[in-house]
Amino acid sequence: MPYDRIKPALLCGLVALGSVAAIHSDELLDGVDARTLAMTCTSCHGSDGLSAGPAVPSIGGMNPGYFVKIMEGFRSGEIYSVTMGRIAKGYSDAEIERLADYFHDRPFVPAKQDFDPELAAQGRELHDHYCERCHSEGGIALEGEEYHILAGQWVTYLRNAMEDFRTGRRPLDKKMKRKLDRLLEREGETSLDALLAFYASQQ
Repeated sequence: MPYDRIKPALLCGLVALGSVAAIHSDELLDGVDARTLAMTCTSCHGSDGLSAGPAVPSIGGMNPGYFVKIMEGFRSGEIYSVTMGRIAKGYSDAEIERLADYFHDRPFVPAKQDFDPELAAQGRELHDHYCERCHSEGGIALEGEEYHILAGQWVTYLRNAMEDFRTGRRPLDKKMKRKLDRLLEREGETSLDALLAFYASQQ
Protein backbone atom coordinates (compact mmCIF):
# COMPACT_ATOMS: atom_id res chain seq x y z
CA MET A 1 0.00 0.00 0.00
CA PRO A 2 1.44 3.42 -0.92
CA TYR A 3 2.68 5.54 1.97
CA ASP A 4 0.23 8.36 1.27
CA ARG A 5 -2.64 5.91 1.84
CA ILE A 6 -1.03 4.28 4.88
CA LYS A 7 -0.58 7.60 6.73
CA PRO A 8 -4.30 8.58 6.89
CA ALA A 9 -5.24 5.03 7.83
CA LEU A 10 -2.65 4.99 10.60
CA LEU A 11 -3.81 8.38 11.87
CA CYS A 12 -7.44 7.19 11.99
CA GLY A 13 -6.33 4.10 13.85
CA LEU A 14 -4.44 6.12 16.44
CA VAL A 15 -7.39 8.48 16.95
CA ALA A 16 -9.71 5.51 17.42
CA LEU A 17 -7.25 3.88 19.82
CA GLY A 18 -6.98 7.13 21.78
CA SER A 19 -10.76 7.36 22.03
CA VAL A 20 -10.99 3.79 23.32
CA ALA A 21 -8.24 4.46 25.84
CA ALA A 22 -10.00 7.60 27.07
CA ILE A 23 -13.29 5.74 27.44
CA HIS A 24 -11.54 2.88 29.22
CA SER A 25 -9.85 5.36 31.57
CA ASP A 26 -13.21 6.93 32.44
CA GLU A 27 -14.69 3.51 33.04
CA LEU A 28 -11.84 2.64 35.38
CA LEU A 29 -12.39 5.84 37.34
CA ASP A 30 -16.13 5.25 37.52
CA GLY A 31 -15.52 1.66 38.50
CA VAL A 32 -13.55 2.44 41.66
CA ASP A 33 -15.63 0.82 44.34
CA ALA A 34 -16.44 3.13 47.25
CA ARG A 35 -15.98 0.25 49.68
CA THR A 36 -12.43 -0.17 48.36
CA LEU A 37 -11.74 3.54 48.89
CA ALA A 38 -13.14 3.25 52.41
CA MET A 39 -10.79 0.43 53.38
CA THR A 40 -8.24 3.03 54.49
CA CYS A 41 -10.78 4.23 57.06
CA THR A 42 -11.54 0.79 58.51
CA SER A 43 -8.57 0.47 60.86
CA CYS A 44 -9.70 3.53 62.86
CA HIS A 45 -13.37 4.11 62.04
CA GLY A 46 -14.33 0.44 61.89
CA SER A 47 -16.27 -1.52 59.33
CA ASP A 48 -18.78 0.69 57.50
CA GLY A 49 -17.88 3.63 59.75
CA LEU A 50 -18.80 1.91 63.03
CA SER A 51 -15.94 2.82 65.34
CA ALA A 52 -14.96 0.38 68.06
CA GLY A 53 -12.70 2.85 69.88
CA PRO A 54 -13.98 5.72 72.05
CA ALA A 55 -11.43 8.25 70.80
CA VAL A 56 -12.50 7.83 67.16
CA PRO A 57 -15.96 8.86 65.91
CA SER A 58 -18.40 6.58 64.18
CA ILE A 59 -19.00 8.13 60.76
CA GLY A 60 -21.85 6.04 59.39
CA GLY A 61 -24.83 8.20 58.50
CA MET A 62 -22.75 11.38 58.30
CA ASN A 63 -24.16 14.23 56.23
CA PRO A 64 -22.28 14.16 52.88
CA GLY A 65 -21.73 17.92 52.77
CA TYR A 66 -20.32 17.91 56.29
CA PHE A 67 -18.08 14.93 55.45
CA VAL A 68 -16.62 16.81 52.46
CA LYS A 69 -16.16 19.97 54.54
CA ILE A 70 -14.29 18.09 57.27
CA MET A 71 -12.07 16.23 54.82
CA GLU A 72 -11.19 19.47 53.05
CA GLY A 73 -10.35 20.99 56.43
CA PHE A 74 -8.01 18.13 57.26
CA ARG A 75 -6.44 18.24 53.81
CA SER A 76 -5.77 21.99 53.95
CA GLY A 77 -4.52 21.91 57.53
CA GLU A 78 -7.35 24.16 58.74
CA ILE A 79 -8.31 21.36 61.12
CA TYR A 80 -5.45 20.13 63.28
CA SER A 81 -4.78 16.40 63.08
CA VAL A 82 -2.10 13.83 63.71
CA THR A 83 -2.98 11.43 60.88
CA MET A 84 -6.13 12.62 59.09
CA GLY A 85 -4.39 15.42 57.20
CA ARG A 86 -1.98 12.96 55.62
CA ILE A 87 -4.79 10.53 54.80
CA ALA A 88 -7.07 13.21 53.34
CA LYS A 89 -4.32 14.40 50.99
CA GLY A 90 -4.33 10.96 49.42
CA TYR A 91 -7.86 11.39 48.05
CA SER A 92 -9.03 13.46 45.09
CA ASP A 93 -12.11 15.68 45.32
CA ALA A 94 -14.13 13.08 43.42
CA GLU A 95 -13.00 10.30 45.75
CA ILE A 96 -13.89 12.34 48.84
CA GLU A 97 -17.37 12.94 47.43
CA ARG A 98 -17.71 9.23 46.72
CA LEU A 99 -16.66 8.41 50.29
CA ALA A 100 -19.13 10.99 51.61
CA ASP A 101 -22.01 9.28 49.81
CA TYR A 102 -20.78 5.85 50.88
CA PHE A 103 -20.66 6.63 54.60
CA HIS A 104 -23.92 8.58 54.44
CA ASP A 105 -25.60 5.38 53.26
CA ARG A 106 -24.17 3.33 56.11
CA PRO A 107 -26.28 3.21 59.29
CA PHE A 108 -25.17 5.07 62.39
CA VAL A 109 -25.10 2.74 65.40
CA PRO A 110 -25.06 4.44 68.83
CA ALA A 111 -22.08 3.51 71.00
CA LYS A 112 -22.71 1.35 74.05
CA GLN A 113 -21.12 3.30 76.89
CA ASP A 114 -21.68 4.15 80.54
CA PHE A 115 -23.34 7.39 81.61
CA ASP A 116 -24.75 9.05 84.71
CA PRO A 117 -28.58 9.16 84.37
CA GLU A 118 -28.93 12.19 86.66
CA LEU A 119 -26.28 14.09 84.74
CA ALA A 120 -27.88 13.04 81.46
CA ALA A 121 -31.22 14.51 82.59
CA GLN A 122 -29.50 17.83 83.24
CA GLY A 123 -27.81 17.57 79.88
CA ARG A 124 -31.14 17.14 78.10
CA GLU A 125 -32.35 20.47 79.48
CA LEU A 126 -29.10 22.18 78.50
CA HIS A 127 -29.25 20.75 74.99
CA ASP A 128 -32.84 21.91 74.53
CA HIS A 129 -31.91 25.41 75.62
CA TYR A 130 -28.53 25.91 73.96
CA CYS A 131 -28.06 23.35 71.18
CA GLU A 132 -31.38 22.13 69.80
CA ARG A 133 -31.82 24.87 67.21
CA CYS A 134 -28.88 23.51 65.19
CA HIS A 135 -28.57 19.94 66.51
CA SER A 136 -32.19 18.85 66.11
CA GLU A 137 -34.00 16.02 67.85
CA GLY A 138 -31.49 15.77 70.67
CA GLY A 139 -28.48 15.76 68.35
CA ILE A 140 -29.40 13.05 65.85
CA ALA A 141 -28.66 15.31 62.83
CA LEU A 142 -31.71 15.34 60.59
CA GLU A 143 -31.39 14.87 56.84
CA GLY A 144 -29.99 18.04 55.31
CA GLU A 145 -28.37 19.34 58.51
CA GLU A 146 -24.64 19.84 57.92
CA TYR A 147 -23.59 18.59 61.34
CA HIS A 148 -22.56 15.15 62.44
CA ILE A 149 -24.56 13.01 64.85
CA LEU A 150 -24.03 13.81 68.52
CA ALA A 151 -26.64 11.48 70.00
CA GLY A 152 -24.98 8.14 70.69
CA GLN A 153 -21.52 9.28 69.62
CA TRP A 154 -18.51 8.27 71.70
CA VAL A 155 -18.11 10.65 74.63
CA THR A 156 -14.31 10.53 74.59
CA TYR A 157 -14.31 11.70 70.98
CA LEU A 158 -16.86 14.45 71.68
CA ARG A 159 -14.84 15.67 74.65
CA ASN A 160 -11.66 15.80 72.57
CA ALA A 161 -13.46 17.56 69.72
CA MET A 162 -14.87 20.14 72.11
CA GLU A 163 -11.39 20.79 73.47
CA ASP A 164 -10.12 21.26 69.90
CA PHE A 165 -12.88 23.81 69.27
CA ARG A 166 -12.06 25.71 72.42
CA THR A 167 -8.32 25.84 71.82
CA GLY A 168 -8.55 26.79 68.15
CA ARG A 169 -7.19 23.53 66.76
CA ARG A 170 -10.51 23.17 64.99
CA PRO A 171 -12.42 26.11 63.44
CA LEU A 172 -15.57 27.19 65.25
CA ASP A 173 -18.21 29.22 63.44
CA LYS A 174 -19.41 32.43 65.09
CA LYS A 175 -22.86 31.10 65.89
CA MET A 176 -21.57 28.04 67.71
CA LYS A 177 -18.92 30.08 69.52
CA ARG A 178 -21.58 32.45 70.86
CA LYS A 179 -23.68 29.51 72.05
CA LEU A 180 -20.71 27.77 73.67
CA ASP A 181 -19.48 30.95 75.39
CA ARG A 182 -22.99 31.62 76.71
CA LEU A 183 -23.34 28.05 77.97
CA LEU A 184 -20.04 28.12 79.85
CA GLU A 185 -20.64 31.62 81.24
CA ARG A 186 -24.10 30.80 82.58
CA GLU A 187 -23.81 27.12 83.45
CA GLY A 188 -20.11 26.56 84.16
CA GLU A 189 -17.66 23.89 83.03
CA THR A 190 -19.72 21.03 84.45
CA SER A 191 -22.40 21.80 81.84
CA LEU A 192 -20.22 20.10 79.25
CA ASP A 193 -20.17 16.90 81.31
CA ALA A 194 -23.94 17.02 81.51
CA LEU A 195 -24.31 17.50 77.75
CA LEU A 196 -21.95 14.64 77.01
CA ALA A 197 -23.83 12.37 79.42
CA PHE A 198 -27.06 13.21 77.59
CA TYR A 199 -25.55 12.29 74.21
CA ALA A 200 -24.11 9.08 75.68
CA SER A 201 -27.52 8.13 77.07
CA GLN A 202 -29.09 7.91 73.62
CA GLN A 203 -28.41 4.26 72.91
